[in-house]
Amino acid sequence: MGFWSEIVGQPVAVEMLDRAASYEPGAAAPAHAWLITGPAGSGRSNLAYRFAAALIARSESDRDRVFAQVKAQTHPDLGVLTTQAAIIKIDAAREVVTTAHYAPSDGRYRVIVIEDADRMPEHTSNVLLKAIEEPPERTIWVLCAPSEADLLPTIRSRTRLLRLVTPSIEDVAQLLQNRDGISPERAIQAARLAQSHVGMARRLATDDEALARRQDSIKAALSVHTLGDAMAVAASLAKIAQTDADALMDRLDAREREEAMRGLGLAPGAAIPPRLRSQVKALEEEQERRRKRSLRDGLDRVLTDVSSVYRDVLMAALSTAEEQDLINIEFSRAIADLAERWVPEQALQALDAISDARGRLMRQITPGLVMEALFARVVMIHNRVIDAHRKVQM
Repeated sequence: MGFWSEIVGQPVAVEMLDRAASYEPGAAAPAHAWLITGPAGSGRSNLAYRFAAALIARSESDRDRVFAQVKAQTHPDLGVLTTQAAIIKIDAAREVVTTAHYAPSDGRYRVIVIEDADRMPEHTSNVLLKAIEEPPERTIWVLCAPSEADLLPTIRSRTRLLRLVTPSIEDVAQLLQNRDGISPERAIQAARLAQSHVGMARRLATDDEALARRQDSIKAALSVHTLGDAMAVAASLAKIAQTDADALMDRLDAREREEAMRGLGLAPGAAIPPRLRSQVKALEEEQERRRKRSLRDGLDRVLTDVSSVYRDVLMAALSTAEEQDLINIEFSRAIADLAERWVPEQALQALDAISDARGRLMRQITPGLVMEALFARVVMIHNRVIDAHRKVQM
């Protein structure tokens, strides 16, 4: 299945969606609404857009051409609802619901992809619910969310659920080798450090600066022992996150613009005809909104990396992991030292602290304050262990 080859570790999902998009005469029509769930990095959005292209294309041979337009979000039969803010606003939902009633102009179906269905507050969800309850004949909805629990029960009950799993490190590494020409050693390292997140693994495998920033984050997290350390590390990680976010946005913006120009049939650097300027302007506005959220996204990536440290400490403290089972093998000695000083409960408390910090970032609390509070809490956890050891020695 060459068309689906970049969907990693999801054979059951691919088979189901490929069958649903069948071109066989007399084949049953696909469900009018789908909900694709799975952990970060499992490929929810990528799978949704592949499925959209397969549904729109009029033949199997036409899938790749359609996907190029779908990926650039320039296909006339594709609608997309997403956001770079904390929530999807009701006006955006109303607009896409209106377009759902248009008949497909080029393909078999009109497909509406909602990338961040978990970011819809109840009043926004109710707008979508009405559209799904009374679907147009040739419109198909594809929703993406981390879990079905993130959506209203009334929406869940009207969709066909497809749960994705976390791909294996080996599967992700193989994709990097086959698609991007990465060496086996670098591919395995990137897949391991990214915890099987496909997009992040590719970035770590192809961007030496991104890999170096991740390693700096791990070093910083392992250096926290005092309150002074906590404040310094919080500032250091915020700087790393901003640098990483800026670098990612620059590359992403350039690639999206190039793909959009190609999808519109324009050569790189060509003048944009007046009739196409609104589409390019919409892309630029979306990129600007995304940049405003980039620091929080960058900090969330940093916190994911830091949580892998305390996951490794927990595994080592429980004596359930060999060195090769660690995510951060490069820091195995420092992790083993911390595991000897900490008991498993402290590592769990540190993981809870990171989870709380990520929740605060989602609630729009000032990032600097979130990071300072997190590492101050880590220091308290560290000091409780020291105090406990001192009491034992007395």
